[in-house]
Amino acid sequence: MKVGLIQTRTPATQEAALAHTLPLVQEAAAQGAQLIATPEGTNLLQKDRAKLVPALKPLAEDPLVEGLRAAAKDLSVWILIGSALVLREDGKCANRSVLVSPEGLVMATYDKLHMFDVNLPTGEVARESELYEPGDRAVFAKAGEATLGMTVCYDMRFPQLYRSLALAGADVMAIPAAFTRPTGEAHWEILIRARAIETGSFVIAPAQGGFHEDGRGTWGRSMVVGPWGQVIAKLDHDEPGVLLADLDLEASAKARSAIPNLRNARDFAAP
Repeated sequence: MKVGLIQTRTPATQEAALAHTLPLVQEAAAQGAQLIATPEGTNLLQKDRAKLVPALKPLAEDPLVEGLRAAAKDLSVWILIGSALVLREDGKCANRSVLVSPEGLVMATYDKLHMFDVNLPTGEVARESELYEPGDRAVFAKAGEATLGMTVCYDMRFPQLYRSLALAGADVMAIPAAFTRPTGEAHWEILIRARAIETGSFVIAPAQGGFHEDGRGTWGRSMVVGPWGQVIAKLDHDEPGVLLADLDLEASAKARSAIPNLRNARDFAAP
């Protein structure tokens, strides 16, 4: 299965985000990608909450989401919108990953479970939980030949989520992200490779990259890692672009057979 990862530098409106993202999606499809994945916050990035909240729309009304649904149908490809920042039916906000079929249908959604509430060494403070309502369930779905585990960014620091997805049958883990530059430089590749090794899964990790119009900086370096922990493909920069990789999905079963840690795990009493 050929996958295409889209690395973006998402602007601060949904319309501009679609204009930025769509040509990259079309490029990936033209090069044969069957599953195309975009980063976290594909529809807009805006640090100023006073500007962000009024701009958010329900999923079915978001211009970026609707534009990529149409593109999936036009191009006959699967598209994983890594996440869109949207309004829930109850008026709260969600950081939501969306899987779209080649018919343009929304086949699965996943709301980010783990909120990025941190004080970074740079002095930057992030409190996602003050704005977004976290999800309450793990989600996997078929995307062509792949069984896709849907996660978002900070989720990658919680290995129990990936173990749960692997035990449910996922052989490709998606980690779309808008990783900060300090943590990206220190941890991005290490964590992705660790999640692949411990679950015997492919990991596809499309990322935001560079300095955005809202002032944030993101790490980029989108990558695809195999179930043995090997880096199959990587962008060594933070510029917008397309990353392609061929996945031999049988490699996941082979890795899990060679290192059967998923079935060797035991329950234990906490200290």
